[in-house]
Amino acid sequence: MKLTLTLWLLSFMLKRALRRKPRFKEQLERMRGLDWGIATEDLSIARYYRMTPKGVTTGKGLPVDLDLELRFRDQDAALRILKKPTQQAFLDGMVNGEVRLVGDSADMNKLQKLLKYL
Repeated sequence: MKLTLTLWLLSFMLKRALRRKPRFKEQLERMRGLDWGIATEDLSIARYYRMTPKGVTTGKGLPVDLDLELRFRDQDAALRILKKPTQQAFLDGMVNGEVRLVGDSADMNKLQKLLKYL
């Protein structure tokens, strides 16, 4: 339940950043948008985010056409890493088998550049 709420709150924060933070919107315009999602490995909890300079749309589940997916071993690992989404936290999570990246690692770098403006 905590992870579901956290992912919903993240969608709220992304939409708010797009409206209020010009640097966030500027970075998103340079990227021409980013479609990504977060889920547990068993897909019991999953949410996707489609971000363009015109808006952010979110929903439950993981569509197959996403640029990037972050799959966490379980809810606890996801919450622990998402509380402090630094590059080092994600690298440590990948080494420990708590996080699996599905997609291009360059998209992960783009995502981290955006998240620092939240």
